[in-house]
Amino acid sequence: MKIMVVGGGGREHAIIKALKKNPTVTEIFALPGNGGIAADATCVDIGAKDIDAISAFAKENAIDFAVVAPDDPLVLGCVDALEALGIPCFGPRANAAIIEGSKVFSKNLMKKYGIPTASYEVFDDIHAAIAYAQDCPLPIVVKADGLALGKGVLIANSRHEVNEALRSLMEEKIFGTSGSSVVIEEFLTGPEVSVLAFTDGKVVRPMVSSMDHKRARDNDEGLNTGGMGTVAPNPYYTKEIADLCMETIFLPTIQAMNAEGRTFKGCLYFGLMLTPNGPKVIEYNCRFGDPETQVVLPLLESDLLTIMRAVADGTLADTDVTFSSGAACCVVCASDGYPGSYKTGYPITLPKTAENEEIYVAGAKCKDGTVVTSGGRVLGTVAVRETLRDAVDAAYALADKVSFENKYYRSDIGKRALAAME
Repeated sequence: MKIMVVGGGGREHAIIKALKKNPTVTEIFALPGNGGIAADATCVDIGAKDIDAISAFAKENAIDFAVVAPDDPLVLGCVDALEALGIPCFGPRANAAIIEGSKVFSKNLMKKYGIPTASYEVFDDIHAAIAYAQDCPLPIVVKADGLALGKGVLIANSRHEVNEALRSLMEEKIFGTSGSSVVIEEFLTGPEVSVLAFTDGKVVRPMVSSMDHKRARDNDEGLNTGGMGTVAPNPYYTKEIADLCMETIFLPTIQAMNAEGRTFKGCLYFGLMLTPNGPKVIEYNCRFGDPETQVVLPLLESDLLTIMRAVADGTLADTDVTFSSGAACCVVCASDGYPGSYKTGYPITLPKTAENEEIYVAGAKCKDGTVVTSGGRVLGTVAVRETLRDAVDAAYALADKVSFENKYYRSDIGKRALAAME
């Protein structure tokens, strides 16, 4: 089979490495891929949002199956375009990807169908938004309606910060039209949990839970990033909580999307907060999370391509989806200065990996035959072990062996999870 994977980050590298395990796969194309992915797939210089070029490439190269991984092409209708050509895909169509593409839509969906989430109001007028926020308890959460590279959520601890957040989104348009409408919502407290789930619109097969580390610096300080590391499973996510989430969140969400005529098929990401009043949805994503995918897929014992084809075919109920009982840790090696300004173009030296270890490359390109840094998050070192303590130690040992100038990583990935297990 000839497979096409749309995207070019660490998440896509993890997906490609997992797909390669299927013996029927003869070739994998990554659009656009990156300098590290080039070792595992044929990279094609077509941007993930260039739907016309992606479609033309798929048709010309007789692609048998496509995986559309990032949010932008999903929301733009990449799956719709490929399916119109008769190419089966893993990923939701545009009318279902709106669950991430519009926070206003997702919040209204949850309100309509009684899915637990933070209380909220929606505004498209800045003066009305500022007036409403003056009476809200602090801290308060301000969210851009549309996609914003994972950075469209602002937590304000003072009235001044609320006003500044609203002005930056709605007047200065720091995320373009994504901030034309905003959601102002209640600030929830409790442990955060990420749960990715395979669904064909009929059944839900959750993957192993995980814990992301968003802040740039140790002790959860510094700016928000796309994710500086992850561990799986998340110790706060017990079987009792998992059963409750299936009953009150996962299945009701799929059923709500069906009722709206927006059947969701693909990977649905549930960002959850385990509040004193039970689990609530912080956000939905219409795709695999990054870097959650990097710790979840190495724990998958079943064949990924078989699962993805079952999702596309609507036969997930009859398909084996099993995970190992071990633990995984991903340490992101970034360019120092990320998510602010940083320098790139430095050669990367990668160590050999042992069994149950992987290096997933995100921000790198090939230059004159050498792989060099090209982004903020450069790569993730991943280890799978029987215990989380051993997985954390092994992931850090691997990160220590990675070499590139201005390498930076947090030193406390997994610390909270390990403390929770004591």
